Amino acid sequence: MDTRDLSVEELKRICDSADPSAGINALNLRLRTLMPGLECEHVLNRGNWHRLGGVVDKEYRPIAANLEQWAEEQMGDDLDGLLARYMDEGYFVTRYAGTTHYFTIPTSDAASDYIQLEVEELQEVLDRTLVDRDWFPDSLDEFVDPLDFPRLEPEPIGKPFYRFRRVTSISKLLDEATKENQALYNLRRFFEDWSESSASDSGHFCRYWVLALREYMDSDGECRMSGKPITVYSGNLPTLPGSSMLNGAELANAIHSYDRDFGYPFAWYFMLLTSRASNYELADAVLRDQVGAYDYLPPRDLKVLRSWEERPYGV
Repeated sequence: MDTRDLSVEELKRICDSADPSAGINALNLRLRTLMPGLECEHVLNRGNWHRLGGVVDKEYRPIAANLEQWAEEQMGDDLDGLLARYMDEGYFVTRYAGTTHYFTIPTSDAASDYIQLEVEELQEVLDRTLVDRDWFPDSLDEFVDPLDFPRLEPEPIGKPFYRFRRVTSISKLLDEATKENQALYNLRRFFEDWSESSASDSGHFCRYWVLALREYMDSDGECRMSGKPITVYSGNLPTLPGSSMLNGAELANAIHSYDRDFGYPFAWYFMLLTSRASNYELADAVLRDQVGAYDYLPPRDLKVLRSWEERPYGV
């Protein structure tokens, strides 16, 4: 099964008709009806982002659903005239407070054989007054999305709702990886390392990681996609062991304790690959131990680590 077997229209219909107040598990059950025989699981939500909204009057009645489109229609070529016309109307600008819910659906035991489904949960809230007597923008862009403007408490003015965002076949995405596309090439190595290491014994990759996907235009004007692995670990992430202070048994205990926090072996290695390059010293310290008197890595994990030593990479 791949994304061609899923009807985007059906996914949209299910998301549009679902009620967030019923909880994310209720949406998960409805999504499963489109994928009989497969295990669709909600694995992560990422919030604290927003999208531009519209305009409401002082009674919070809607004036326009899209601020930018409304402003373009109202101002013509006269931004100052727009400001003067609505100075005393008491209008407000809104935004959509968002959370992205990630669902993953394994389609085989292979690490990259899964479908990632993203659903947004949105709620319209107050953002700011439309016009402020002490602030005058220099352009339409600054008026629509100002960087420095007094904000209001994000008071909800509508009920939360779901919107379908994207469905992606991860194996198909990785099929596009080439050495010319270094980011995707490294990402494919990340999946290969998972498959070859002891981490894979603990379950499918997609139960522990999602990909933060980003669309961009390449030099030929073609739409491409990149992805960064994001752990589904909940709570504050543990700090990677400090290699400069530890070695031998202490280092072995530190990385094994770190792995236990994450619930699978070799977790420290994969978290290291998604963090700053300065943490690569940890891999060097573990490798030094392995050529000495210590032997605390399974052979296949050591093989992965030595392969990384020959050609270091991060994602």
